[in-house]
Amino acid sequence: DPCCGSGGMFVQSEKFVESHGGKIGDIAIYGQESNATTRRLAVMNLALRGIEADFGPEHADTFQRDLHPDLRADYVLANPPFNDSDWFRKDDDVRWQYGVPPKGNANFAWVQHFIHHLAHDGMAGFVLANGSMSSNQSGEGEIRRALIEADLVDCMVALPGQLFYSTQIPVCLWFLTKSKKADAKRGFRDRRGQTLFIDARKLGALIDRVHRELMDADLEKISGAYHEWRVARGAHEDVAGFSKSASAAEIAVQGHVLTPGR
Repeated sequence: DPCCGSGGMFVQSEKFVESHGGKIGDIAIYGQESNATTRRLAVMNLALRGIEADFGPEHADTFQRDLHPDLRADYVLANPPFNDSDWFRKDDDVRWQYGVPPKGNANFAWVQHFIHHLAHDGMAGFVLANGSMSSNQSGEGEIRRALIEADLVDCMVALPGQLFYSTQIPVCLWFLTKSKKADAKRGFRDRRGQTLFIDARKLGALIDRVHRELMDADLEKISGAYHEWRVARGAHEDVAGFSKSASAAEIAVQGHVLTPGR
């Protein structure tokens, strides 16, 4: 996680591993954080739980100084700043494989950073502002088109608003993968040329006037649809108003917009 904050998602990852029969130490953790105080909180957070992690030698801005330049990760899990307009860009950065992101918005800089650090069959899951699914400003549409044509987009999830305490806006989840080929070890079928779209905007329940929460049943419905679509056994069936498996050609007809509602 190249924008790891205080390390909360690393802690959740360890809990996930343990709940599925693994043990602490089964995963290697790499993080980076630009804020010195927040980085110290992350180090303390994981140390208190006996979790080893490599946060690099110090705090550093991910775009100015990548602390793990040679890392190729099996999984990238991140919640980067939304629509960040105050970020450092080097035009000839090796990470801009699918197009130079605009100076006014770092969304697709983060996306390409995640991809740059994926292993040959690695996967990335991250949260972004909804604009990332449809924006055509300053070349963002061309970058998104290049990602789709490279067959990197595995699944898109549109979420309801009011999920966060820091913002009311609805957001989306991106799931990217370096390989959609059949993988017997992980039980995945051949998904080349296909992307799953999930519209979860109507899920969740208000826990007070301004905050919505996804219940366990909602999370199971979303993750279950994605898992069922990926696996080798059985055939996926679209659910009207909720999920659809679309071909690259169908996405192209929609102008390479990745909004599930389309």
